[in-house]
Order: sequence, then C-alpha cells, then structure tokens
Amino acid sequence: MMMNDPKRDALNMRAALSLALRGTGRVSPNPLVGCVIVGPGGLVGWGYHGEVGGPHAEAVALERAGERARGATLYVNLEPCRHHGRTPPCAPRIIGAGIARVVAGMADPDPRTAGGGFAMMREAGVEVTQGVLEYRCRFINRGFLSRVERKRPWVTLKMAATLDGNMAMPSGESRWITNSFSRVRAHLLRDANDAVMVGIGTVSADDPLLTVRDTDGRDPIPVVLDPSLRMPPSARLARDGTIIFYSREAPAKTLEALRAKGCILYEVEADRTGRPSLESVLEKLAHQGVNNLLIEGGPGVLGSFLAGRLFDGLALFLAPRFSGKGHGIGDGFVLDRLADAIGVRVESIRDLDGDLWLEGVNPCSRDWLSARRG
Repeated sequence: MMMNDPKRDALNMRAALSLALRGTGRVSPNPLVGCVIVGPGGLVGWGYHGEVGGPHAEAVALERAGERARGATLYVNLEPCRHHGRTPPCAPRIIGAGIARVVAGMADPDPRTAGGGFAMMREAGVEVTQGVLEYRCRFINRGFLSRVERKRPWVTLKMAATLDGNMAMPSGESRWITNSFSRVRAHLLRDANDAVMVGIGTVSADDPLLTVRDTDGRDPIPVVLDPSLRMPPSARLARDGTIIFYSREAPAKTLEALRAKGCILYEVEADRTGRPSLESVLEKLAHQGVNNLLIEGGPGVLGSFLAGRLFDGLALFLAPRFSGKGHGIGDGFVLDRLADAIGVRVESIRDLDGDLWLEGVNPCSRDWLSARRG
C-alpha cells in the first residue's frame, strides 16, 4: 500500500472537485460529487454524478476501475452515502470492491448518512481520511449545504450597472448596459442556478423569458415576486413551471388563468410592507429542492435582499461608462449610517472585453461555509 501523502491527497482531491463541477446545474437537489481511484501505478478509475437519478460518482469510478480498485485509494469530495435512494448506496459498494483507503473532503450533512458512511467503511476495515480541502468541497456544494443546513437556497445577486451605479435610465431603458461578453456570462450564471427570480416590476417593464440564450445550457425555474398578483396571463413568464409568490388577496379570475397556463402559485405571509416575506419565499423554494437561486430583479427586489442581509453571493457586471441620473443599485434600500453599509468579500475581478465582472461573497456566508464540521 502507498504511504499517505498530504500533498498527493490534495492533488487527487482537486481532480475529484474538477470532475464534480461537470454536474453543475444538472443534479439538484443532489450535491455535486466527483471521484477518482488511484492505485500503485496511478489513476485506475474516475467518475462524477451527472444527472438526477443517474449513477453516483463512486459507482461510475468503481465501474471503470473494475478489479484494479482492489487495494486502491478512492478520493471523493463528499462522504459516500449509506442510504438507498434512487440508486444503491455507495459505501457498501466501496467495501465490496476492496478499496483500501477512502479520502473524503467532508461529511454528508444529509441525516440519512451524516457520518454513517464513514463509520460503515471503518467498521469494514477501510482506512478513512476526511477533511481534505474541506472549504473547497463545501464551497462547490454551497447551494446543497445551504438548503440542508440553513433550510434556504444559496442566493446570488446578479447586477449590471454603469460606473456610476445605474441599472437603468430614468425612462427605464436598460438594454444594453453591458456588452455581449457580459451577457453570455450572465446566461451561464442562469445555467448554473436552479431558479432565477425577478419582481413584477421587471415583468411589467421587460416581459422577460428568463431562459438561457447565447450559449448552450438548461433553463432555470422562473420565480416571480408579485404581491398583488398583477402578472397578466399574456406575459411570457405565464407558462408551465413558473413559480409565483403573492401575499395579498388575489382576483379569482387571475388565479384561475395563471394556473391554467401551468404556473405554480404560492400565497405566503407578508412582510411589514405587504410584500411576500423573503424568508418564507426562500423556505418554500428550499422545500421544492432549489439549491441555488439567482436574483435578477430590479433595484426593488435586489434592495430587499440586501436590506434583509439575505444574500450569499454577488455577480456584478460593470460597464466602463457613466450614464448620469438614473435608477441605481441603491434605490431599493436606505441606510442611515455609513457604519451600517453592507460589506462583500471580493473573490475575483475579471475583464470581459472592457466590462468588469466582480464576484463576491457575503462575509457571514463565507464564515458559515468555513466553519469546520465533524
């Protein structure tokens, strides 16, 4: 058996993480999982979870490895499951394949496994090492972990603005603030998220589709915040699968017409302004299996999430121009003191043919992800 080497463990875990990311936007509500199996002579098997109901990463890797798995080391970013779901559990299969050592990035928070997979393998004589690149493993599955541990999706605010912070001109014109490279990246964000949310103001002004265009991808679930249920059945979002949240008494005729179009309607409790309570909305979406939620609304919806500190990630696209007085990022919320300003930890800034793409994380969300679990 090979001697344990932390550097080699980290290198192979990075390979497993790269494989896991191939399932982005395809496996929710399941987590992203990648796996590599390494024998004395090198790589003998690899796999990732590619679709809901499909084989798990460990099963794919073991199938590729065959008999070469006996005595080898298996690397996986998430604890192998021990429960029967749509597919058989992975921990017993790993034991049966004769794997000598398992290196895992983190424990599975799903109560059906929650350390039980590790315990099962150890009892069978498999050496188990856990916690390798744990933060990276938690970060790629931030949506899954948020839904399981916090009972709400991971929320990313997407904004496109000029250098002076405007998202639209006084007339409401906003097409196009950013360039085509930024728009393609924005559509890739839609593909990576399970659902995309706007408010009724955006529906009224733009009549959006909220589909993935300009690139190959999967359309997210459209979600609309519509307090008084004003969305007309003629809107392009009035279609099968669109989720609409309302918080006030709605006309029976509108309810009937939107349901006939295939929309899913939820009446939720109102906040102090009469709008749908964002906490209730997020809880309901998590219950529906949404791991990752992208907010694409105007200043009102974005401001509500900012003011409530109910966001986790930020995707800000800045166009290198000034547009004067307009509708800005800060229009949707008011703070009295600079000391109350909402901070973001900047993770990356990239050039998109002149536009700037800034990615950030709410420091509180990062602290939650960084907290070491058992």
